[in-house]
Amino acid sequence: MVGSRSVLDLLIHHASVPDGRKDVSIAIKDGKIVEVSAKPIEAEANRKIDAAGQLASPPFVDSHFHLDAALSLGQPRFNESGTLLEGIAIWGEHKAIMTVDSIKQRARSLCHWAIARGTLAMRSHVDVCDDRLLGAEALLEIKREFAPFLDIQLVAFPQDGYLRSAGAAGNLRRALDKGVDVVGGIPHIERTMLEGAESIRALCEIACQRGTRVDMHCDENDDPLSRHIETLTFHAQRLGLQGRVTASHLTSMHSMDNYYASKLLPLMAEANIHAVANPLTNIVLQGRHDSYPKRRGLMRVKEMMAQGINVAFGHDCVMDPWYGLGSCDMLEVAQMGLHVSHMTRRGELEKIFAAITENGARAMGLEAYGLAPGKAADMVILQAADLEEAIRLRSNRLFVIRRGKVISQSQPTASQLDLDGKKLTVDFRFRPELQTGF
Repeated sequence: MVGSRSVLDLLIHHASVPDGRKDVSIAIKDGKIVEVSAKPIEAEANRKIDAAGQLASPPFVDSHFHLDAALSLGQPRFNESGTLLEGIAIWGEHKAIMTVDSIKQRARSLCHWAIARGTLAMRSHVDVCDDRLLGAEALLEIKREFAPFLDIQLVAFPQDGYLRSAGAAGNLRRALDKGVDVVGGIPHIERTMLEGAESIRALCEIACQRGTRVDMHCDENDDPLSRHIETLTFHAQRLGLQGRVTASHLTSMHSMDNYYASKLLPLMAEANIHAVANPLTNIVLQGRHDSYPKRRGLMRVKEMMAQGINVAFGHDCVMDPWYGLGSCDMLEVAQMGLHVSHMTRRGELEKIFAAITENGARAMGLEAYGLAPGKAADMVILQAADLEEAIRLRSNRLFVIRRGKVISQSQPTASQLDLDGKKLTVDFRFRPELQTGF
């Protein structure tokens, strides 16, 4: 509780919060939340914010991204087929022209976008198949530079295959020695299914030996027989890595038969596997070989959540060889995810919002995350009354707060109509008292 003589760093009044409570006060001191109360908090504060009923949420978490490739669209050419494999080929060509400075410049711009959008935690994969390890060098510097504002985890990612790419095994270890946080992999890109399985075994053993987490690109294709997730789940159990392993993409799950999925999902839940879907990129890259009906290639989000599997969402790409669009907006990711997953009911919207907030924090192991006393004072105040409205409108981020300090601020937005002299304000919220009528 806030003492009567405490001078707070920041006091937020009249906020709504994701669990549905209204008129909540949040007290912050020394970079931490000290009280969250449904009753007014009477205390002095260096700064006060009247949220006026707007939604205060924990910050957005981007659970899967590629900072080293971000904003590289068209360098050296565009992906004309729209496929994953052409994107990988273009990225291989790009390596010949990239420098540490060019990676840092693009990544820095992307981090600025993320912060302005209310994303204060990000897990980024970094390609380690370049013997120079330029990406690792650049992004380790970016991680240090942005540490006061943005939590960045880096994944040592052998884009061209841990076994298939000469030098990848040694490069991955070198990247981890330099300070990269997480062991990555991509078993479906190996030459054979057997080599894919072998890469999973080797990579999980490295993570076990080093005490790190695992985040593996897994079964990112339309092949119903691509089942590396089963192998990843097995090794998580074998090595005692439960809760430390993330399977990203899992798009083959969209093509699997229901009987096999009914076996697979309980195994994933038993091993406490985290799963990260990337709705924007997944539905663009997958199904490219189909005529009609055309598969959309997203993991079984609804069914996995029902099974108790922790499912988070990532943006994956912004303006790079794989995805030429995007603006680093996790609400856009959530909106696409709920459409493709057929999760449009109110209770399901809450689960989708969790996929871009608390579920990602759980996958990353962010123990200081959340709107609760003792947690880090990181949050975003949205121009929305509740999380449903935030997703529907992809609402403006009015305040982005990091460790109790406002690091980004935007003005409320509304449209002004002039219809033959009749002036109206339209802000797209849907509540009876706000409808202007004609």
